[in-house]
Amino acid sequence: MGRLFGTDGVRGIANDELTLELAYKLGETVTYTLRNKKNKRPAIAVGRDTRVSGDMLECALMAGIMAGGGDVYQLGIIPTPAVAYLARYYDADAGAVISASHNPMEFNGIKFFNGDGFKLPDEFEDEIEAGLTGNKDIRPTGCDIGRRYDMKDAEAVYIDFLKGMEKSDIKGMRIALDCANGASYRVAPALFKALGADVSLINNIPTGFNINDGCGSTHTEALQKFVSERGVEVGLALDGDADRLIAVDGNGRVVDGDSVMAICGLDLKERGLLNRDTVVATVMSNLGLEVALKERGIRLLRTKVGDRYVLEEMRRSGYSLGGEQSGHVIFLDSATTGDGLITALNLLGAVSRSGRDLSQLSGIIPSFPQILINAHVANGRKDSYVDDEKIMLEIERIERHFDGRGRVVIRPSGTEPLVRVMIEGDNAEEVEKEAKGLARLIEERLC
Repeated sequence: MGRLFGTDGVRGIANDELTLELAYKLGETVTYTLRNKKNKRPAIAVGRDTRVSGDMLECALMAGIMAGGGDVYQLGIIPTPAVAYLARYYDADAGAVISASHNPMEFNGIKFFNGDGFKLPDEFEDEIEAGLTGNKDIRPTGCDIGRRYDMKDAEAVYIDFLKGMEKSDIKGMRIALDCANGASYRVAPALFKALGADVSLINNIPTGFNINDGCGSTHTEALQKFVSERGVEVGLALDGDADRLIAVDGNGRVVDGDSVMAICGLDLKERGLLNRDTVVATVMSNLGLEVALKERGIRLLRTKVGDRYVLEEMRRSGYSLGGEQSGHVIFLDSATTGDGLITALNLLGAVSRSGRDLSQLSGIIPSFPQILINAHVANGRKDSYVDDEKIMLEIERIERHFDGRGRVVIRPSGTEPLVRVMIEGDNAEEVEKEAKGLARLIEERLC
């Protein structure tokens, strides 16, 4: 069996791949691991999103924690980044989130934060995996069994934290908010209304079955239509667990994570708050982001795909802003993980301070045509492209052809026998032709 933990916790179809038994064992094993490391009864803050499977997985996870001798701080339905913050606020030893983020409702997941609100390092996750099949300590009994505490003030604490985050005046700003029928459906409207914005809501009545269903950050069409028809200034689309944000300007055009990072990066730089004048993004961020930032004296540093790698680089080198094109943006001076609401506050603050509307601000970022093609290769050969002289010479030829006007990104799939070929440049026809040609060559050489 492959590694249980992916880049964002343990995920799968609820009650099939992600079973009650697995949730229980994860809770119990995490508790044993923490208890042995800290030599005390651990406390774990647990939150979840709105999907129907959250009830049963939450019960199983909490039962495992308590059976392992740990206390549960139950947060209820609340955004993923809120769990990271509240784990610190309540002085818990860890946080656990039951959510599959932007994925369809039949999926669910469990991921953990440490007591400081950061994702667990790989080594800790490996310990948990080993413990799932290893010998357990004798289960505690009597007074050593864990208890559940209902943290009734969790939402209010998190909203108060967010209200103190961004001091810009957004009073009276007309905002349309798409909560993806997810975890932010209570806290997001409460936050923006408390700050005096004129808030219109869509996709804000979760049923347990409609999370991310044609809505939220991965399906912005309904929000774009709403903004265009209602004369709203800014649309904000969160995903199911509210760690991502995609915005929509007053003309109904999408403002993605790259544009948000450019707008907020420039705003932070002008206020002397952009550490080392650097923004961290992944190799998938559009070349237009790099061009726009460079013209304004800001360096773009790229990492592998995945917010965990962005965060690692930010922490290692002391950068304050980073993220992904998907809208997962990290303001490290404010939070330990991506938070769609913190991103929204920073974006609205930048709009307010600039005196311009969002469409004008997002216009500073040119968008280079970008095409992604999957090359199907033989199982076990997806990493072999680097050893194939013909493939490497073709990549070099394409890069010379674009001569700074484009780039080539080759990324083997982590789970399938695929090599992902991404090419971007300033000419859409050339980009498509070169991407298809390179994908064909990779398939011919590696099948």
